[in-house]
Amino acid sequence: MDYREAINKYIEEEKELLDKMDADVINQVMNALITAYEKEATIYVFGNGGSGSTASHMQNDFNKGISEYTEKKFHVCCLNDNVSTLLAIANDIGYEDIFSFQLQNKLKPEDVVIGISGSGNSKNVINAIQYAKEIGATTIGWVGFDGGEVSKITDITFHVKADNMQLVEDLHLIINHLMMCVIMREWNLKGH
Repeated sequence: MDYREAINKYIEEEKELLDKMDADVINQVMNALITAYEKEATIYVFGNGGSGSTASHMQNDFNKGISEYTEKKFHVCCLNDNVSTLLAIANDIGYEDIFSFQLQNKLKPEDVVIGISGSGNSKNVINAIQYAKEIGATTIGWVGFDGGEVSKITDITFHVKADNMQLVEDLHLIINHLMMCVIMREWNLKGH
């Protein structure tokens, strides 16, 4: 079977989305993260499924990837990485509170909350962002499709305007790597 036409179509769709990436929004996200870093505040990141994988990946890239070469370290906490905590909250309280519950009595106004949701309508992501807004933390959403509810309530929204979850998730991972690389280059860090 010859898949080349379908392969090239996917690649072209990816290129179109890359060309539409909003550098101004990415700059806003980066400045929020750097401000948190300078204040030694915590950056909380979370999502479901593939978005959860991106959140976990971001925690690694900032806590180890960048921080390996800096005296002061990033404080990134991925709320979907502790399976037993997630399952206990989901079972005893409700799946829609798996992220917001973890933020209670921990989140501070100087912290940053990044909710990743391809649809922008994941109730547990929305609940955590709403809680963060009550506390006064900076809220950031990474979304796709039409942006959903998340895009309406976050301070900063990185929106991949595509109706294909795989393409949306690709771009969400790209913004993570892009920010990591730009920070390492701008800070003249050894590993880059």
